[in-house]
Amino acid sequence: MELKWLIDFTALVEHGSFSKAAESRFVTQPAFSRRIRSLENWLGVSLVDRDQYPTTLTPTGVAFAEQAQQLINQTYAVRQQMQAISQPREQVQVISQHALAVSFFPDWMQTLEKSGSDTLIKVEAGNLHDAMDAFLSGNGDFLLSYASHEVFQQMQRDDIESLHVGTDRLVPVSLVKEGLLLFGEDLQRPVRLLSHPSESFFGRLLQQRCLADLTDKVQLHSVCENALSEALKALVLKGHGMAWVPESLIADELASGQLAILPEPFASVELSIKLYRLGKPANAACEAFWEHLQA
Repeated sequence: MELKWLIDFTALVEHGSFSKAAESRFVTQPAFSRRIRSLENWLGVSLVDRDQYPTTLTPTGVAFAEQAQQLINQTYAVRQQMQAISQPREQVQVISQHALAVSFFPDWMQTLEKSGSDTLIKVEAGNLHDAMDAFLSGNGDFLLSYASHEVFQQMQRDDIESLHVGTDRLVPVSLVKEGLLLFGEDLQRPVRLLSHPSESFFGRLLQQRCLADLTDKVQLHSVCENALSEALKALVLKGHGMAWVPESLIADELASGQLAILPEPFASVELSIKLYRLGKPANAACEAFWEHLQA
């Protein structure tokens, strides 16, 4: 049995539909449905009456809803207790998107070190779905991520605070050979696109801000999808196509001329970098960390 199945089920209880619950968990509806099925198979009971519309819980599902939330709370409470016993030194755990852990955090660390604290800063990097999942489940003190109101509505809660800690841009780039863009200059033929999955954070943001406007101007031919911006960068550097990647991730390559930003009609997307915290600080070190950043 996996903890995320319990969290999925509580999301279904909260939202009352598979589609809305799946969206809140940053997974596709078929994947979400499979996870609910997996939970039911493990329990050996049916939690959802699939003959009813809208989504209706079975009597067993209603009874299990409270138990599932208790199990989630107990699991994280035990984890926190064990960490407190085994780690007497104060720690701050930051859950970060992969790209920011690579491109933003190393420079930002200099700011954090100026606090003069001996606190151990632990960074756990992952894709946005897993990072948000861990953060909202209480599996970390802070979430460092790119932010967008259009596709980030889960963070618009009264118990979540945020600080703006930086900016970035999602830029369309291509490898440069002999002073010319390898992709994106000749718009009379399809442009090879190395894309973010459509259900990912960057994928949805690009669809809303860029791709829809390019439909009548450029024929994009998607040749590879990858949720990791670092992987897309590597593919661009190998000359496999163009891609939108965070500007901070390719600063050196842009400065050297190895990569270049595509001109219009391709467009960039402004990005805000935020640090989030959920509820009250777990310890004095977390509060000092937050106050230092506010100052």
